Amino acid sequence: MHDVPDHAEPTAPSGADDAVHPTTSRRPVEAVLFDFHGTLAQVEEPREWVLAAAAACGVELDRVRATALADRLLTAGRAGGPLPARVPPRLAELWADRDLYPHAHRGAYTGLAETVDVGIEGFADALYERVLVPDGWVPYPDTEAVLKALRRSGVKVAVVSNIGFDIRPLIDAWGLAELIDAYALSYEVGRCKPDPGIFLRACGMLGVDPERALMVGDTPADAGAVGAGCAVLVLPCADAGRPNGLGAVLDLAVPG
Repeated sequence: MHDVPDHAEPTAPSGADDAVHPTTSRRPVEAVLFDFHGTLAQVEEPREWVLAAAAACGVELDRVRATALADRLLTAGRAGGPLPARVPPRLAELWADRDLYPHAHRGAYTGLAETVDVGIEGFADALYERVLVPDGWVPYPDTEAVLKALRRSGVKVAVVSNIGFDIRPLIDAWGLAELIDAYALSYEVGRCKPDPGIFLRACGMLGVDPERALMVGDTPADAGAVGAGCAVLVLPCADAGRPNGLGAVLDLAVPG
């Protein structure tokens, strides 16, 4: 269970069983800050990830082998996936800096993939390339509808993400670019969640007082926005294509 700040109470709006819900004593929400991975979109299903990367290398894998490789690669560590079971010492520095520098992000995740002996030339790079393209992700079912509802209501929107590459091309390819007002990306800002500084930067970009902003995410790092004065809603991370309770945002940010 996530820590709950003094000014909030745990609730479960719209199917979100693990949420931090601001009380009605807070001022009206003028802006919503969204995490990216696990909140607005999810990486593609692991087996499809492996099959697509192999195809890019000119290799056709059968689905049984692809499933077995996906399991091993997830254990090693996938960009947008679970944390690695172990980070080899030679990758420790890159891993520590992965959300601050693009070269470190790529180097860390290709290095982790290379710990799995696959026998396909260029496979680690092909796996990494999937995280850089729109087809390597699946927006959550409610993402577009929620963003459009916030836009209609005049609520500003920013994406706040610990990430080592530019996600704007993904957002644009999904037809959502006009619904996002600002991006506070760790590799551009130089700070990572839960550092309050990244949330304050996002609020500054939007010209909104942090006490009038709601941070929406799926991890304790997102709840670090409390330290910046924001309200926080923590949603359960769902698999690609499955609802994650994102509609709860509208209950909090859009007047009835």
